[in-house]
Amino acid sequence: MRRKMVAAVGVVCLWAQVAGAARTEEECYWSQGGYGLVSVLANLLYMPTKVVYASLGAITGGLAYVLTVGDEDVSDAVWSRSVGGTYVVTPAMVRGDEDVLFFGEHSAD
Repeated sequence: MRRKMVAAVGVVCLWAQVAGAARTEEECYWSQGGYGLVSVLANLLYMPTKVVYASLGAITGGLAYVLTVGDEDVSDAVWSRSVGGTYVVTPAMVRGDEDVLFFGEHSAD
């Protein structure tokens, strides 16, 4: 009788661990799905805004190049800040693991 009781307790403990691991895994999937959903919704507004900003920056950089009679430093500063950066918000960015860079970085040579 005692062996059956120990075996039953062992089975219950094992089942509880498996159920706990499954619950943790399920929560992980739900949170990942939530971050994915938030990133998709954020991209509905972010991506068109970034594309418009980059397009206007590309045009402005071209005009700066022409108006400064070929000064590449001026046009490069405009282009790198407007055309560079992040175009797609990822779930890692929503979680805060990565940065969202709306403006590109200009490296002064």
